[in-house]
Amino acid sequence: MEIRWFRSHTSDVVHLYQEQQELPGRQMEAFRNRTKLVKDYIAYGSVILQLHSIVPSDEGTYGCRFLSNNFSGEALWELEVAGLGSDPHLSLEGFKEGGIQLRLRSSGWYPKPKAQWRDHQGQCLSPEFEAIVWDAQGLFSLETSVVVREGAFSNVSLSIQNLLLNQKKEFVVQIAEWRAAQKYAVDVTLDAASAHPSLEVSEDGKSLSSRRAPPGPAPSDPQRFSEQTCALSLERFSAGRHYWEVHVGRRSRWFLGACLAAVPRAGPVRLSPATGYWVLGLWNGCEYFVLAPHRVALPLRVPPRRLGVFLDCEAGQLSFFNVSDGSHIFTFHDTFSGALCAYFRPRAHDGGERPDPLTICPLRVRGTRVPEENDSDTWLQPYEPTDPAPDWW
Repeated sequence: MEIRWFRSHTSDVVHLYQEQQELPGRQMEAFRNRTKLVKDYIAYGSVILQLHSIVPSDEGTYGCRFLSNNFSGEALWELEVAGLGSDPHLSLEGFKEGGIQLRLRSSGWYPKPKAQWRDHQGQCLSPEFEAIVWDAQGLFSLETSVVVREGAFSNVSLSIQNLLLNQKKEFVVQIAEWRAAQKYAVDVTLDAASAHPSLEVSEDGKSLSSRRAPPGPAPSDPQRFSEQTCALSLERFSAGRHYWEVHVGRRSRWFLGACLAAVPRAGPVRLSPATGYWVLGLWNGCEYFVLAPHRVALPLRVPPRRLGVFLDCEAGQLSFFNVSDGSHIFTFHDTFSGALCAYFRPRAHDGGERPDPLTICPLRVRGTRVPEENDSDTWLQPYEPTDPAPDWW
């Protein structure tokens, strides 16, 4: 008995089974170590060939021929290959030509995908740039960007569609809320006197880093630790709206947010609104969460390298934004019983040899004006972006 799986012609062997033996030496090189014959039901005339590690070049005509002393048969079919691709990774590139430039990258698509930007009303937006190229594996990688103009600031979406599968992946960017918050930018400076001795404040009061690891083992519970290992802002906020941004870089552990200026900071304390702390944290490089008052996990699609914090005292809101993609992360809703300070805590047990410091980013403070090359674009820029494009994709 012989079972021969072949590609287009019987001489192009994909898998060969003869006289109760599999003959891998007869296979085409492209299929070596990628096939498995399932013979569980061979006595009933049924066999299955599994093909692993699919690549685009696998698509095409295949056949299977069965031969024995008293029977022969052959079947042919077409194999189609499709790849849905990776989740889109999007970044805000900055301000360009009177708008905000968004750039998206995604890979692993097959066949060639179709991409479409849309505004919050569902109207199509023309891409500023689009490139779809083959990679070394024969899959398609997509890079596309769009400039969102004044008057269109709101949710912007991009869909990438696989026409063969009739499936798509969508990504929504929430620009409007973040853009509105930026209008209330304030100049925040670290209070060196508030910093624990294990922390080091830069001379300009804009960066905070760990000088040495605190004594004793690292706590296993990120919700409970010695509150002395933090630093607060010089500024006190008791009324109005205030926005600041912090570069967190690639630190694997940190806490950011705001706290009541009057809360005690000696000894262990549980961080929660009930004790006067409204914070967002990262733990072990992968778990983003808030304590409100219990830990609430935040599954973020794009890891933030730069975080925006917006405090609205009258509304009782403290919001966090991912500046890397302009998305809203979380908002606390509470009643603030006194003046608040910006709160910073880099974890000493970071795991990196030279972890990034927490750095307060320069923003254009409301009420000031910086000359522009194109003065018609001044409505766009509450600050001049100083970071290069994030490199997390």
